[in-house]
Amino acid sequence: MTSATNGPHVCPSQFALFLDNWIRRWIQPPARILEGYIHPGDTALDIGCGPGFFTLEMARQVGPYGGVYAIDLQPAMLTRVARKAARDGLSDRIQRHQCRPDRIGLAVQADFALAYYMVHETPSVMDFLQEVHQMVRPGGRLLVVEPKMHVSQRDFEAMCQRGEGLGWEIADYPRKKGGRSVMFRRT
Repeated sequence: MTSATNGPHVCPSQFALFLDNWIRRWIQPPARILEGYIHPGDTALDIGCGPGFFTLEMARQVGPYGGVYAIDLQPAMLTRVARKAARDGLSDRIQRHQCRPDRIGLAVQADFALAYYMVHETPSVMDFLQEVHQMVRPGGRLLVVEPKMHVSQRDFEAMCQRGEGLGWEIADYPRKKGGRSVMFRRT
């Protein structure tokens, strides 16, 4: 999933404007991408949340009795999420969690997890998928979307096979999510 010479690359917080702006919202509307996956009262994970492009929409969808964990490696990204959540009156639904490069380090049982354009940035796809498997309740789902410009079809298929080997079931290959997409379900 990563370049043999460069290793994993994490998009720096200085580029947050490129990750959350009106053009991206027009091309990849968060509500459309998440449609039907999150329900009121759910616990949802936004893994690699960046500046909160999906986090706020997830918080709206879980409603006042649900919760969202905004998970990122960079404190500056989590600070941006906090500012936006406060602005939109959603702070009480969002927990921020700073992960490590090699481990999420969160003990939860989520109904839904999103890994959007970030699995290719992890040092170990297997470790990532295994850890998320432990964080999602049985029957819960993980939507992985990877950018075509960074992840080849062959690498994406290999990631899907690794997921199946760890106890994920492939429930769907959803279309129109903005890249190579798979919906895993925890069996």
